[in-house]
Amino acid sequence: MPAGVTHTQARGPRAAGPAYRVELADVHAHLFGVQLRIARPAAVQRLSLPVWIPGSYLVREFARHLQGLQAQQGGTPVAVVQCDKCTWEVACDPSRPLELHYQVYAFDNSVRAAWLDAQRAFFNGTSLFLRVHGQEEQPHALTLPAPRGYRHWQLATGLEPAGALQRGFGNYLAADYDTLVDSPVEMGPFWRADFQVRGIPHALVVAGAASSLDGDRLVEDIRRICEAAMALWHGPAGGRSRLRRPPHASYVFLVNAVDDGYGGLEHRNSTALVCGRKDLPRLHDTGSAAQRTPHEGYQTLLGLVSHEYFHTWNVKRLRPVEFTRYDYTRENYTGLLWFFEGFTSYYDDLLLRRAGLLDDAQYLKSLTKTLNQVLQTPGRQVQSVAQASADAWVKYYRQDENTPNATVSYYTKGAAVALCLDLQLRSEGAGTLDAVMRALWARCAGGPMDEQDLRAVLQEQTGRSWAEELAAWVHGTGELPLKPLLEGRGVRVLEEPAQPAQALGLRVAETAGIQVRTVLRGGAAEQAGFAPGDEWLAIECAEGAAAPSAWRIQRLDDIGIYAPPGALVTALVARDRRLLRLPLRLPRGVTTWRLTVRDAGLAAPWLQG
Repeated sequence: MPAGVTHTQARGPRAAGPAYRVELADVHAHLFGVQLRIARPAAVQRLSLPVWIPGSYLVREFARHLQGLQAQQGGTPVAVVQCDKCTWEVACDPSRPLELHYQVYAFDNSVRAAWLDAQRAFFNGTSLFLRVHGQEEQPHALTLPAPRGYRHWQLATGLEPAGALQRGFGNYLAADYDTLVDSPVEMGPFWRADFQVRGIPHALVVAGAASSLDGDRLVEDIRRICEAAMALWHGPAGGRSRLRRPPHASYVFLVNAVDDGYGGLEHRNSTALVCGRKDLPRLHDTGSAAQRTPHEGYQTLLGLVSHEYFHTWNVKRLRPVEFTRYDYTRENYTGLLWFFEGFTSYYDDLLLRRAGLLDDAQYLKSLTKTLNQVLQTPGRQVQSVAQASADAWVKYYRQDENTPNATVSYYTKGAAVALCLDLQLRSEGAGTLDAVMRALWARCAGGPMDEQDLRAVLQEQTGRSWAEELAAWVHGTGELPLKPLLEGRGVRVLEEPAQPAQALGLRVAETAGIQVRTVLRGGAAEQAGFAPGDEWLAIECAEGAAAPSAWRIQRLDDIGIYAPPGALVTALVARDRRLLRLPLRLPRGVTTWRLTVRDAGLAAPWLQG
């Protein structure tokens, strides 16, 4: 395959607003070539590249990958002046079109940025498209020509075509800049399937899959997830009112299968996903489709699909008032990620259960994992989930060894808050969280909302104020009433001995010995003096022995071979090449939760919807 592509094709559709053209400038250097034509520029035209991508709350400085920016009018070069890290100005003749050319380095194989090599191309518009200040609301044209020498490549995107396409390549039109950059593009020799949900066209694209991919099963399982989500938001199929109809006219799942990876990012009518190749369903799996239950990796993938699809409603349309218009130049703060990410996390696996892809036991196993993550995070007693939302830009996306001690995840605790609200509503006979979500959708007309809207809907639905619960569960740091609410819904909460790491208050890596990553606040390991970065080599036991005996350990599980819970041992650790002896009382009585069904009839209305 050639390294580059020449620029000889005709330009795309002319629009009053900006028009972009993206080509594969050099696949081996991982460079996209971008042309931007502004038909009616300002006398001093300002341009900028976003510093972040909505849905991923970290300033990522996409401009660091932009190079070779040049401008011209009528073939004559004009000067481009850089104003700051991501903004440029061009003084030009406003009566003549302004053309800009630049390249973007693309070697980020995540869902957040851009990638280009000889096997695959992918980009988010926030990585490639300069924003033309003053013209953001105008239609934006995009031309994506078929690259020469890549006849097996196809293209997929959620953008609206502007004319006939060839394998997906051709001309597209976006209503505005927000729509343009909210529509990722996948190119390559991918596997594709098209299907419909309630008459709405959906497409599934999988890049990098092995020939063992069971595409039929994957499509059917995703279709069932989509139907379950639509049923939650809009009720049974056939509703005629605007709020009873799904908000998207089409949808595209863009899946990148890699050796080892996981992640997803929501968009208005598409999502970009990364999964491990081994997590995809395989044709040689035994049994009929009706009998097969998803293995752990595949279940995780289906949960990710469910999560990102649910975002079609919850965050892409029903969204924080602070996100009514994105500011692409800086952080956009909101204290509501516990609702938009946390409630979505609550529903992602629950929809798998309602779609019949999990049984009660499998769902409760997944819920157990989520709740234990909350209960095993000391930071839940330090930071409220509302504070965690506001701090996402500096804490959640910049985790270090102290993160579990200082903060709580707005994903997991937000999901736990949603669970408490749902079960409390049901216990009072006052409705369900499903009904609350639908009422919020109607109240806000599928648009921006704030916490007061949630409070108002809860009041309307139940006839009482929920200020006390929201103050405690969302803005406080006390424990959530999880156990009594679960038991009241037919779920048995069992307490079982914790695994060694959790019992000790450690998070470790055990690939080559025991490397301490995190020391949890208040645990036995912290009391003994362990620190992040320690290498735990051995333990020395003295109690009950005629003489002390030292034992080399490779895994935390080894400790139980040499000393019982409650014993006082000496931990031998290496810290900065220095050997230390730390007195450690092995903990006893530390437990973790396991959820099981006690009364299936009582649990069914909640789990099955």
